Amino acid sequence: MKKIAIIGAGPGGLASAMILASQGYDVHVYEKQTYVGGRNGHFTLGDYTFDIGPTFLSMPQIMEEIFEMSGRDVHDYMDLKELAPMYELQFDGKRVPMFRAREQMLDVIREHFPGNERGYERFMKDTGEKMEALMPLLQTRHHRLTDYVSKRALKALPKLSLGKSVYDVLSDYFTDERLKIAFTFQAKYLGMSPWECPGAFSILSYMEHEWGVFHPIGGVNQLSKAMAQVTVEHGGTLHLGKGVKRIHVEDKAIQSLELDSGEKVEADEYIVNADFAEAMTNLIDDGVLKKHSREKLEKKKFSCSTFMIYVGLDKVYDMPHHTILFAEDYKKNVEEMTKDLVLSDEPSIYIHNASVTDPTLAPEGHSAVYILAPVPNNYSEIDWEEKQETFKALIYDEIEKKTGFADIRDHVVVEKVLTPKQWQTDHFVHQGATFSMGHQLSQMMYFRPHNRFQELDHCWLVGGGTHPGSGLPTILESARITTGWIREKEVQPI
Repeated sequence: MKKIAIIGAGPGGLASAMILASQGYDVHVYEKQTYVGGRNGHFTLGDYTFDIGPTFLSMPQIMEEIFEMSGRDVHDYMDLKELAPMYELQFDGKRVPMFRAREQMLDVIREHFPGNERGYERFMKDTGEKMEALMPLLQTRHHRLTDYVSKRALKALPKLSLGKSVYDVLSDYFTDERLKIAFTFQAKYLGMSPWECPGAFSILSYMEHEWGVFHPIGGVNQLSKAMAQVTVEHGGTLHLGKGVKRIHVEDKAIQSLELDSGEKVEADEYIVNADFAEAMTNLIDDGVLKKHSREKLEKKKFSCSTFMIYVGLDKVYDMPHHTILFAEDYKKNVEEMTKDLVLSDEPSIYIHNASVTDPTLAPEGHSAVYILAPVPNNYSEIDWEEKQETFKALIYDEIEKKTGFADIRDHVVVEKVLTPKQWQTDHFVHQGATFSMGHQLSQMMYFRPHNRFQELDHCWLVGGGTHPGSGLPTILESARITTGWIREKEVQPI
């Protein structure tokens, strides 16, 4: 069978490797880091283990289907625990748990947001219909403008909430501003503002409330490890610590890869799972690309970034697995992050306290806590060497003042900080935009870089920078679309 070279061992690259290796292809994955997963990898600080990026799984059926395509049962490789509550939200000192179970969720709404019960039931019904119409668009390639007059596209069109933001859509169902935020903050999974994110993405909160939120024992990085293991079981090869330095192109076709070591790699097909903008900017010579040249990429819209604090503590806090602390003026905080490109005096903060669910992440009586604050990407030109310590102190101040982690600084054993600058330099994320290119309608489906990359022959894309977009479920879908297309091309060239 043909040789497939995959650049990057992120979840999109590993899912592609797993599927293609199971079909008999000679699969080789080249990864610059010494571990698998990319942003879905892990690291340790002493005896504490942390996910680098994603901290939960939703829509587990997509993951299950991807493994079934590879002749495996994902549950043989991962121990999934559903979280109830899914997460706890904090508004002005009030702690609001959010549940998948309908009756529990209705009880929460009756207690905290009375009068909105019917709106919740309407939202779940209407968005279920929206999801049914949109899923075929998210699971299908988009490489021709005529795709927009297909039967599936015309069926989905009325459900796209065109001209509305996610916030606008939820305002049709809820009257309480805090409840609107509770069902729209998921726009941050795409690195966007709820007031700008296209209304179609109201499906993000629906996905959680319909299918739940899960934690794999050992961390979400276990998904990447499992896909890597299945790839090897099927005869694929992982080349860790062997990054790609250059993609060599002749006559608009990839001819070979040059590794950091100088080694030359030739293959029949090449899949790019590296951060799309970073790859197009740094791995391909100037002048090769037209539509995705460096100059045109700089004009694209990119997501926000994240400021990360990973701490090992000599204490276990009686707090939920996930806590989200919202700024009092949440809209101002979001606009500072996405429009003004300045640091907020009152940031919103996410706290991942996974040790209450998973004893494998830290020694007994200790916990591994992951703290995230969304911040502007590096187009902001924020000097993080100057701002890092001040902003870190602000985050700790907010946490200690407003949450149950009241004395967290007194219990720190080990600590690591990751700024947007380090996302770019250490993790090779373009401008530190951790959620890749923005998901405005002008950068979605046909208008996003295609899974079969339109500018180069023998070049395919997977990951958050291609269709259908960022987030683990959609990244896995990108692998399913791309590998299916490769297989189809072999059977019937197109």
